Amino acid sequence: MKKNFNTIIVTFIVAALFLTGCGSTAQSGERTFKVLASTTFLADIAQNIAGDRIHVDALLPTGADPHAYQAAPSDVSRIAESNVLILNGIEYEHFIEPLLENADGERLIITATEGLTPNEMESEETPGEMVGDPHMWLDVNRVITYVENIRDGLSEADPDGAETYKVNAEAYIAKLKGLDMWILQEVETIPAERRLLVTNHEAMGYFAQRYGFTVTDSILPSFSSEASVSAQEVAASIDTIMDSGAPAIFLGEVENTNLADQIASETGVKVVNTLYLESLTEGAPAPTYIDMMRYNVTEIVNALQ
Repeated sequence: MKKNFNTIIVTFIVAALFLTGCGSTAQSGERTFKVLASTTFLADIAQNIAGDRIHVDALLPTGADPHAYQAAPSDVSRIAESNVLILNGIEYEHFIEPLLENADGERLIITATEGLTPNEMESEETPGEMVGDPHMWLDVNRVITYVENIRDGLSEADPDGAETYKVNAEAYIAKLKGLDMWILQEVETIPAERRLLVTNHEAMGYFAQRYGFTVTDSILPSFSSEASVSAQEVAASIDTIMDSGAPAIFLGEVENTNLADQIASETGVKVVNTLYLESLTEGAPAPTYIDMMRYNVTEIVNALQ
């Protein structure tokens, strides 16, 4: 009886060691396959495609403004450790260029906007110079292309997961199409003459184009330098708003409202500085890309009705 008992114990230990070893191998494999996206909204879009197979991290922290982001030394090592790097493209990630130069190793780079033709916008760094507008994610219909590009890239990097990525992408695209239709319906509740956007910079061009808005003015001709705005430019913005009848000025939640408040006091319009245009939030109101778009649209519709 004792011999049988010892045999059972040994068998149990061997089996436990075997299972632990298998588990460690799988976990180790997951740890070595790292997917990094430049921003939180790209990471969320990619995570919907990756599902439970891979965890997608964002390089920029929640709430960070890519236009003003100061890279940390740890960013280089995070890129160096990645197997896949997901970028928006169209020169959106200026901050990442020197990091890539200093990051060792090789990785697949997925450009989410590949195949999409950008509109032109005035450079925020060099006024008067025209560059491609990278803010395509604010048009949900274009994000379907983002999903397709990310799906294909993950499938190339991880062929064994290709079917998973295909199924997840199809399910997420269905959600995006539903979101797109919802936004179109919400915008229909705004009187046509009030579908006007006065913004802090030209981020909302694709949004306006897709959903039937007119961008009437940019209250900051030079987005990155409020000090460079002259009294004449402020006066011109006031005149434009008064002539157009725009009911509100819309800002991203990270932007300085001083100039907008000054213009609002002269024109009587509302300042809505609660939009999340370039980053998700840790919790409500914008923890996912879909939540971010729903929240922004609700804020815009409420201000313009």
